[in-house]
Formats: sequence, structure tokens, C-alpha cells
Amino acid sequence: MRFTTARKVGRKFISLISDSRALQARSGGNVCSSGLPDRLRRTQICRAGSPEPARFRLARQIETNAIEQRYKEYHIVKAIVTKLLPDKRREKVVVNDWPEPAPPVGNEVLCETVYTGLTNGTERNQIIGGNYSAPDERLPAGGGYQNVGRVIKTGVDVTQFQRGELLYASVEHVERFTIAEDGLLLKLPADVNPAHAALFGIAGVAMHCCRRIDARIGEKVLIIGQGCIGMFAAQIANAMGARVTVCDIDASRLAQARQLGVAEQVFNTSGDGWNAQIEDDAYDAVMDFAGAADMVTPMIRACKWRGRVLLVAGRFDVNYTFNVGQHKEISILHCSHFTCDDLENVCRLLRQGTFSIAPLIRHQVQVDEAPQIYRWLRDEPMRLLGTVFEW
Repeated sequence: MRFTTARKVGRKFISLISDSRALQARSGGNVCSSGLPDRLRRTQICRAGSPEPARFRLARQIETNAIEQRYKEYHIVKAIVTKLLPDKRREKVVVNDWPEPAPPVGNEVLCETVYTGLTNGTERNQIIGGNYSAPDERLPAGGGYQNVGRVIKTGVDVTQFQRGELLYASVEHVERFTIAEDGLLLKLPADVNPAHAALFGIAGVAMHCCRRIDARIGEKVLIIGQGCIGMFAAQIANAMGARVTVCDIDASRLAQARQLGVAEQVFNTSGDGWNAQIEDDAYDAVMDFAGAADMVTPMIRACKWRGRVLLVAGRFDVNYTFNVGQHKEISILHCSHFTCDDLENVCRLLRQGTFSIAPLIRHQVQVDEAPQIYRWLRDEPMRLLGTVFEW
């Protein structure tokens, strides 16, 4: 969405420059760099053939006023954005003046949002000032990457979509958006519930992680953290043939994990639970979706020789005891964003019935109720699991 937004802003800026150039024809004279007609400049603010500093101030003010007016006209879309509070905390709110997307050109489609999904980890990271967050001076800012939209207009070169069709796109929480048909998106089959597809992004992250860790038949895989991505990863690793163990510190999430029925072992690691239940040298791979501080060394200890540790949850720094990792010749892995192929495989497993989304949706609410959801996300994150916003 960041690139789509940049493209929109660029078009609007070009439009403003075009308007400035058009003043030349209407004024009967040349147009200065600010868009002020020469004849106005000569008759009103030029003295003795030498421009005064006031000329530049007036020209800049005229241009600024015109740009601000046009800018306001384009801010007509509903969106969920992060804003800065007077006490320097952050919150997410619903606004009604976000930039309208540009009309689609070429192979782009214009979509109207039907559902968006909360990305618990990334969006909480952004509102508590974590490593993914925008600096204060760039707020307000959008966020999220799970959007289900209906195509309402297509560019002249579009071949894969028609008006009325639904797609999942890696796009922010915004009422309308423009995206290229070969962008990070997936056309939704008719038998996929679009509300469930609003969580395809975090499911896609789980798919990408399981492929990155290369879970294999018979391997023992420990999944730390049973939020949505952790539960999706448990299902996918199980489908890949791995023997899955999951752990968390929240009893309600562990109860949900047991109901999914894909983990051979489910451990509560609150208090001394890790030391009591997670054995050293027991796992071929460990996937960390929790990001708890000072836990990388214990994860390495839990791995077998030449095991793999995948660090997923966002953090500024990673620290571990070097000798422990060296002795085991451990592989420390990272994982970035999902791909279109990950989305296609999530959708395939969902349609086959080997992967479930519905049991993880705890809240499905109108978008105007989003501020309360985000207050919980910031202050009481364990209250939430899967959340879908209806637009």
C-alpha cells in the first residue's frame, strides 16, 4: 500500500502543476514558477523593474492556498489511522478525510473495501512505538495489510478482474484503494467466506514462516506464541507433516489451540512453565511468534544439533549466548512478508478443509467500533484473537 499511496500522491501533485500551467492561457501572460501570472506580478508587486521580496511571499501564499484547497477536496475517504496523543501515547481512530485513491490506469483496479482484518502483532507494535512504528513526526499514518475489496472500476489493460469480483489485497484499513492486478493480492473464489479472507494476510505470514523453517515430515517443531499467526502456523506445520508442540502464557489461547487438535503437546509456559516442560535438545525447529525478551538462548537450548530458530515477532535487537549457538551449529532465521504464492496455498488448504480460520475470529464488528478494539490491543492485547472489521 505504501507504493500505491505514493503513486496517488504523485498523480495529485502532477494535477496541481497542470492547473498552475493552465493559468498561463487564462491570464494572457507567462506563468512564473509559483503559478502567478506575469501581468499580476508586474502590476501589483514589481517596483522599478526589480522584484521585491514580497513578490515571493505572495506567490508562495497563493500557491499554498490553492494546493491546500485541492488537498482538502481529495481527503474524502474513511480510514483507520494512528495518531499521536498529547501525552505522546498513540491510538488508532477512524477518520473520514483520508486521501481518495486515483482512478485506475493501465492494469490497475479500483476497489471498495468490504472487510479488513486486524494484524495484531504488527499494529500493536506500531501503536506502542515498536520497531515497525512510524516516527512521531509522520503521524497520523495508516497501517495494516489485510483488505478484502470489491472491484468497482478497472483500467484499460486489466485482464484478470471484472467489476463486482472480490479480492484480498495487502492494503491498509481504507475505504477504497487502487492496486495493480499483478500486485500482492488474490482473487477470491466464490466458496471462500470474504470475512474469513480478511485474515489471509496473517495466515500468509504463517505460511511463509513454515516454508522458511522448512518443516518436514516427522520433525518436531515448537511454536512459541498462540495468537492468530501462531495457531495458523501450527495448522500449516501439521499439514506439512511436522509433529507440533505449542506454548503460550495465556490459558484461553491454549484452550483454543487444543480445540484445533493439531498439536501433539500444548504447554502453559507462564511462571516456571518453560523450565519445567520444554526440554533441551528436543526440537528440530523453533518458531518464535511471541518476541519475549531474553528467550533466544533458551530457544537454542531447546533445539537439537543443527536445529533452526525462526524469529518472527518484531523487536529492535536480538541477543543470545554465542557459545550455545556455536556449539550446536544453530541456524538463526528471519522471515519477511508473504507472497502471492503463500496466499494461494492458504486459500487452497482452506478450501480443502485442512486449515481453519473461523474458530479464531473472536470479534467481527463495524469499522466505527475499531477504536475500542485498538485500545484493547494497546492496553489488554490478550482480550483479542482474530478481529474483522465490516465496512
